Amino acid sequence: MIFSRQLKALCIAACALPLLALAQSSAKSVVTTEHVRAELMAYAPDGVAPGRQVWVGLQLAHQPEWHTYWKNSGDSGLPTQLQWTLPAGVTAGDIAWPVPRKISIGRLANYGYEGAVLLPVPLTIAPDFKPSLLGSELQVKLKAQWLVCRLECVPEEGEFSLAIPARSTTALNAPAFQASFQSQPKAITGESRVQIEGNALKVSVPGLPPALQGKTLEFFPETSEVIETAAKWTQAWQGDLWTAQVPLSPQRANSPAVMAMVLVAGEQGWRTEAKVAGEWPVLAAPTGVAPALAAALSGNAGASAVPAMPAPSLTLVAALLGALLGGLILNLMPCVFPILAIKVVGFTQHASDRRGHRIAGLAYTAGVVASFAALGALMLALRAAGEQLGWGFQLQSPAVVGALAALFTLIGLNLAGLFEFGAFLPVSVASLEARHPVVNAFLSGVLAVAIASPCTAPFMGASLGFALGLPAAQALLLFAVIGVGMALPYLAASWIPAIARLLPRPGVWMVTFRRLMAFPMFATVAWLVWVLGQQSGIDGAGALLALLVALSMVVWAFTLRGRARMVLASVSMAILAVLAWAAAPVITRMPEQQAARSESGPWQAWAPGRVEQLLASGQPVFVDFTAAWCVTCQYNKTTLERRDVLDDLKAKNVALLRADWTRREPAITQALAQLGRNGVPVYVFYKKGSAPVVLSEVLGVAELRSAIAKL
Repeated sequence: MIFSRQLKALCIAACALPLLALAQSSAKSVVTTEHVRAELMAYAPDGVAPGRQVWVGLQLAHQPEWHTYWKNSGDSGLPTQLQWTLPAGVTAGDIAWPVPRKISIGRLANYGYEGAVLLPVPLTIAPDFKPSLLGSELQVKLKAQWLVCRLECVPEEGEFSLAIPARSTTALNAPAFQASFQSQPKAITGESRVQIEGNALKVSVPGLPPALQGKTLEFFPETSEVIETAAKWTQAWQGDLWTAQVPLSPQRANSPAVMAMVLVAGEQGWRTEAKVAGEWPVLAAPTGVAPALAAALSGNAGASAVPAMPAPSLTLVAALLGALLGGLILNLMPCVFPILAIKVVGFTQHASDRRGHRIAGLAYTAGVVASFAALGALMLALRAAGEQLGWGFQLQSPAVVGALAALFTLIGLNLAGLFEFGAFLPVSVASLEARHPVVNAFLSGVLAVAIASPCTAPFMGASLGFALGLPAAQALLLFAVIGVGMALPYLAASWIPAIARLLPRPGVWMVTFRRLMAFPMFATVAWLVWVLGQQSGIDGAGALLALLVALSMVVWAFTLRGRARMVLASVSMAILAVLAWAAAPVITRMPEQQAARSESGPWQAWAPGRVEQLLASGQPVFVDFTAAWCVTCQYNKTTLERRDVLDDLKAKNVALLRADWTRREPAITQALAQLGRNGVPVYVFYKKGSAPVVLSEVLGVAELRSAIAKL
């Protein structure tokens, strides 16, 4: 059958591509974004050994007016998260948080840091610690995530690595660590008390230094969502006893039995813990956004905050039907259609073998269904492990994009007639196709899924989002039904003679058709290079193009005969190996300027909290959740960029936000989940006082203009 010889060689690689989606770029000690310069530092004045003082820490140097957050972020925000990878015998403690400052934004109040701050972490060295054999060093790796805000907020992250000499001192950053140590809150002697009195806390703290008596202190509870952070509160001194009356939050979410708190005067702080006496008021009902943030936005806008989008009211049967139709439409994707078309046309070569066609149809369907189920199971498992992933997550990795570009280049060259896989393989291997046609058909299905899975077809979006709330068995059933929908055309052609009879008779036209189908493959390669350019910049796209040219040269060299084949094949493979070694870091890295991509024209970059801020000012919002690797997203731009559509949006004063999911963005994944989706494209209208309105995946001009008119 045409096009089938290469499937065994290519499908093994295609099966493994989703697993590469979690590959990370090489780490370093400094990461610079548009808003923060982050550096991993070490302080080991006595070297690295059991009982010695060893510290590591992340220093965040903020751009003016930008800030990150303390362990209790206040009304909004998130504290910085540090995940360490350390050798055996070394453990990391908790962050020794320096004292924060109160940051007021309108009716909100947050706790955090501006300027430069170092977050130190102590390392405990056990006796069984063994330095690396080659360098006698302690290898420290860190994955950090922080939320940096001004009026808007941008989630950022970085991966860092550092080698600390084990037998010599490390004190280059001693001033930064000493300044951070001096900013640590000191413990207070004496028994502090917290008494619940109605909707307020009465705090009593003895044992503060005499020099503080009579001074005004700042109050920072370590437990979030207890007090009304931005509200006025009172404090007084009764001799050496400091007292305060602090109002509770109307949307309080926590009721601690012991309250840890930090009192600050100037740059110095004191920490105490107090048992809470009295009965906590009944907790407020949860809201769609952070309680304090919802209350503040309500006050700013003079109206209630926009309610959270309820999960779509889909029954399992409706979700399965949507999945079936969506899988069927996936066959029209430009990179999938050639595979399906060539396999169906292959019926004409063996029109009399009805039994063989039916078995091949079942095997192809099994390959498609099994692959969708496996990909769905992988996504569900990774999400259960804490990864923020959605459908098409594998295309968020530059390594996977590059591998797919190479795969499609080989397929395109094969379809164009440059080479046949059988010519490169031993006779015993090449004959496997004839001996195992069922396996060949199964692997055809695997390959089709590998190249179709990045996109969300119409009807699939709600079904995939619905799957996340189902038990694992039902969710996997839904993924399997998507596979059934995708395999249905080939299955129907293999089992229904009337459909097979509609196909043209075999002839020379089949060679022309096969070579014609090479061009959609090359077009897909061009698209993947563009996708990589969105992820890794122009240097990454150029490096990938160089690799694809070298790969094509290797293929061509193997089509030669005699001594020329041996010489040119050796030279071309050496060139490919050198290029792969040099280009891989360029392809897989994310340039620093790409960390916070901005939009041009009428579009603004989406960020957490940005929708709520715009709604609070009374402005409706339209959000385009998109990705460079999503074919449907690119097609829908023909609707979004129409002049009449943009004029309608401008007339209604609609703010346009674009959430770019080309790379992994956990905040966007969470926003999609709140809308009942886990893939792109998604188009949403937000209006103050109304539930969000989610439009169709394939966006029509009439549907979009109708939704605008209703604002």
